Amino acid sequence: MGRREKSEGPLILENIEILDAGAEGKAIARHNDMVIFIPFVVPGDICDIRIVSRKRRFYEGRAIKFHKLSDKRIEPVCSHFGTCGGCKWQGMGYEHQLFYKQKQVQDNFTRIGHLEFPEIQPILASSQTEYYRNKLEYTFAPFRWLSDQEMNMERDERDMDALGFHIPGMFDRVLDIQHCYLQSDVSNRIRLGVRAFAKENRLTFYNIRSFEGDLRNLLVRNSNTGDLMVIMVFGTDEIVKIELMMNYISDSFPEITSLFYVINQKRNDTINDLEPRHYKGLSYMTEEMEGLHFRIGPLSFFQTNSKQALELYRLTRDFARLTGTETVYDLYTGTGTIANFVASKAAKVIGIEYVEPAVKDAKLNSELNNIENTEFFAGDMAKVLTPEFMAENGRPDVVITDPPRAGMHEKVVKWMIEAAPSRIVYVSCNPATQARDISLLAESYNIIKIQPVDMFPHTHHVENICLLEKKV
Repeated sequence: MGRREKSEGPLILENIEILDAGAEGKAIARHNDMVIFIPFVVPGDICDIRIVSRKRRFYEGRAIKFHKLSDKRIEPVCSHFGTCGGCKWQGMGYEHQLFYKQKQVQDNFTRIGHLEFPEIQPILASSQTEYYRNKLEYTFAPFRWLSDQEMNMERDERDMDALGFHIPGMFDRVLDIQHCYLQSDVSNRIRLGVRAFAKENRLTFYNIRSFEGDLRNLLVRNSNTGDLMVIMVFGTDEIVKIELMMNYISDSFPEITSLFYVINQKRNDTINDLEPRHYKGLSYMTEEMEGLHFRIGPLSFFQTNSKQALELYRLTRDFARLTGTETVYDLYTGTGTIANFVASKAAKVIGIEYVEPAVKDAKLNSELNNIENTEFFAGDMAKVLTPEFMAENGRPDVVITDPPRAGMHEKVVKWMIEAAPSRIVYVSCNPATQARDISLLAESYNIIKIQPVDMFPHTHHVENICLLEKKV
């Protein structure tokens, strides 16, 4: 292990061993007392590292030369690996990915939560590691990320338009995707077809610097029932251009069952506050789980790995140990998927969600499935959960909570302690904030069971379910 530093050049650390897999899909190495985060390497690699950023407590670097390759390595299938930030663990064997995801849960509960807990259940692997997503969003841009070879080309020979994914850390640079292994191949065909048609018809790709251009985003959603939804986002309201593209999509891809477009002339890409315009086909898709059908509109949230979502919900229901007599509160219910999924095993389910359109979807899904023992409420969780609310709707016997990555508000945790349900089932996409929240519950609740679930192969993300029981 050594270092080499020229007076005018970058710091290069030589023969550094990669020790662990870390946050945000990066791996971890150490030099003296300094932690180094490096993307696209695997624990067990020994390499030279160029330091690209120096912080007070850590470095960020890139591997520039390998002296030894880890036995945990595999050959990535995607030609974009190493540039695209989407599947940073694709160079690591799947069994090793699962090991480090489970270790992430263990580390967070130990180091952040300082919790006492039983042995963690073996992580539930995904049955699919490729083409498992049911939703992808692509971005149009006139600033395509260029390979080293393309950088050497004459400027007028470069095609600078891109339709793909943002380069990590760069707001205006987009990687033009040729083939993505995340969603079924119809997604690739639609993206490539739309890009070619736009170029042929001189439709402009949206410039985030000047806030102008015809085409902004392309969203492709599919379901396990065979439905296919496409949403085109335009930066212009010129109806001739909009109809030109929409007619091309409709005519070229007859398998599309729902077709929408959105006009977004704001200075951000968020469309949740805009009205999707229904162009053709159905106004929704349908997902099916154990005979239940869930309608999904263009802005509706649904877990992006449908097959693994079913396993996640089954485990959540099993953890709740419902007998049919319980009042269940489902916090952060979204479109009511979990609430409706467990309703047949409970006396009553109360779903609460701060996004009002999602609550409308939840009610619709109950009606669609003839479920009559659910009620849904929209509002800020910390403000909805009052003594008056419980007096009207009943004190919960079981609470199921599935908050966003930031975890639960402290007031919600405090309410749980005061409400004193017999069991809490905490579902989380972020074991760090989950461990933090559970540490606040630990005086009143014991951890009975922990079950990690892999929803996103080839990434560092891990879902985790934790069962808590009230202390006697």
